[in-house]
Amino acid sequence: MEIRDLTKRFPGVLALDAVNLCLERGSVHAICGENGAGKSTLMNLLMGIDSRDRGEILIDGRPVQFVNPKQALAAGISIIEQELNPVPEMTVAENMFLGRESTRFGLWVDARAAQEKARQILASLGIELNPRLKMKELSLAQIQLVEIGKALSYDSEILIMDEPTSAIAEKDADRLLDLVKSLRDQGKGILYVSHRMNEIFRVADTITVFRDGRCVSTQLASETNRPEVVSLMIGRKLEDEYTKNNRIQPEVALSVRGLSRGDDFHDISLEVHAGEIYGIFGLMGSGRSEFFDALFGVEPADEGEICLFGDRCEHRRPKDAMANGMALVTEDRKKSGLVLSSSVRDNVALPNLRQLSCGPLILEGREKDAVQRITDRFRLKTPSLRQIVSRLSGGNQQKVVLAKWLLRSPRILLLDEPTRGIDIGAKGEIYSFMSEYANEGHAILLISSELPEIIAMSDRILVFSNGRAVGECSQAEARQEELLRLASLSVHEGEVLHA
Repeated sequence: MEIRDLTKRFPGVLALDAVNLCLERGSVHAICGENGAGKSTLMNLLMGIDSRDRGEILIDGRPVQFVNPKQALAAGISIIEQELNPVPEMTVAENMFLGRESTRFGLWVDARAAQEKARQILASLGIELNPRLKMKELSLAQIQLVEIGKALSYDSEILIMDEPTSAIAEKDADRLLDLVKSLRDQGKGILYVSHRMNEIFRVADTITVFRDGRCVSTQLASETNRPEVVSLMIGRKLEDEYTKNNRIQPEVALSVRGLSRGDDFHDISLEVHAGEIYGIFGLMGSGRSEFFDALFGVEPADEGEICLFGDRCEHRRPKDAMANGMALVTEDRKKSGLVLSSSVRDNVALPNLRQLSCGPLILEGREKDAVQRITDRFRLKTPSLRQIVSRLSGGNQQKVVLAKWLLRSPRILLLDEPTRGIDIGAKGEIYSFMSEYANEGHAILLISSELPEIIAMSDRILVFSNGRAVGECSQAEARQEELLRLASLSVHEGEVLHA
């Protein structure tokens, strides 16, 4: 595939500016860039979701013009999207073959054939998942794996992967990267978009860097390095990827005793001090996100005790937790973090209406100033505060989620995968913010699947496995291999280990 002079404008934004790119057969071409650099726009043009203003797309030397994704798929291009869009009430198999169902005699859908095909594809990826399960019954990571299987089921010659490992565990990510190499060896052309530099240098043959809608560099992966790529992405040298200078205070900010809920998690106890960043690590299905939901009152615990700054609290709903100074950044921003059809301004203001109002009236001037101030803090890239959130890149959507909660100045901040889908420059800003916020006397609980991140940013780390806390260690003691070993334990009733 060859891209020549590709240009796309949106109101107030030049999203792509005369981009040129070449994807060779049997190669992995990585696309790097900050959020808002133009990566998503490029993929939308390639898949026929948006129309280009100028330029050409050629496949095997022939110009193509797609007006919808179906035409792109028919031409041999498929995509694994970062933002997942399953049909919740349909099964895994039905989602994978939606619009191309197998039929018997052309009269009715052959559900068994679809289930068998889905099972074979998922098994080839090493994924054990019942194809008859409904998508709404799956975790975010499982949905991501189904989407990967769906894209591979088209047997396309060109495969676009947009942050394919952002929601899956380390061992699944390793399996996927091996699969990428295998597909490359089969002669496929792969466009690989990721913010994870270690992944890019493991699989990429060529690396193209986007900045502000332009292609600023294309190099062989063997002829460049991580610091150079990062510098090209953000337009400056990144001095320190992980910024951490918080100071732990004696006061206990959060105390949890014997918190349990059904089969999700059992007998979780911990203490987090003011000024502390407390990490929680676990594999898919370990119960860590369910634990956060219980703390915040989304799905209340069956038993146990929660104390905030010495006061016992009962969180039966999120409103209770918010009133007690707690905020939750969920792992799935589309499902539970944003109102996608509303504007940036409305999303940020939504949980803060009391402070932005006088009686029943919203003070527009106060609202605008407050939203502008907090979004500027995160360097949000948007043409205006009236921009509909669904039109923003994934990373900028995540910044909106963070901004809406931080405007409340919570005392306890629960961060569930806060840097998922965020570029390395924005990650540095969030890490810096976390330290600053903790130093103001607040406490932060951090869930992350990225081992370097959880180790670098946490003062202590609690490991979850099968709904239980199986070990805790300090930052100085933390080792990737040991955390993975603990997270992989099969823990029986009453058996709790400590690092």
